[in-house]
Amino acid sequence: MDPLNWLSFTAAAVLLSFMPGPDIMYLLTKSLRSGARQGITLAAGLASGPVFHTALVALGVAAFVQHSPAAFRTLTFAGAAYLLWLSWGAFRAPAAPLALSAEAEAPAGGSLYRRGLLMNVLNPKVLLFFLALFPQFVDPDGSLPAAAQLAVLGATFSVQAFLCFSLVALCAGKIRDRILGLKNFSLIMNRVEGTLLAAIAAGLLFL
Repeated sequence: MDPLNWLSFTAAAVLLSFMPGPDIMYLLTKSLRSGARQGITLAAGLASGPVFHTALVALGVAAFVQHSPAAFRTLTFAGAAYLLWLSWGAFRAPAAPLALSAEAEAPAGGSLYRRGLLMNVLNPKVLLFFLALFPQFVDPDGSLPAAAQLAVLGATFSVQAFLCFSLVALCAGKIRDRILGLKNFSLIMNRVEGTLLAAIAAGLLFL
């Protein structure tokens, strides 16, 4: 793969990762609510999703979903239902003292990773975005086969996404350390998280 082509893709990927969107907004909210460590765990899950989408693009499944309204609707409804279930859980979460919340949620690291992964995997718009973006950086006359180039692009996207999202989580964690004593902050963040998840679900269905 042409190094300049790869650098161009990496630069575009970094800009996309830092753009305000559902993933980074939810990551920011979760990191403020639970701390940098939990935010980084969520970031790892969100950044793992592109590996799945890249594989589907390489296998041609993404093109099938793009041209199959039934498959697209099924994946969309599954993703929206999962997000609404998470939203309901956030609204029902008790307003635990914020200073203890990170410790309380620490054992759920695996669950939080799976949450980030499923949020990304069950979003068909991410899949179609990859289908539109990745082929533009594949050189048909390159030294590597197209599938190998897609694998390199997918791995690059996942690694940079994890680094960018982790930076956001760390910054949010620093802010969190300064607001531990704010009254009702835990309850407010529960409501913000639930509202944001519901908004992402609505975006899947109607945008």
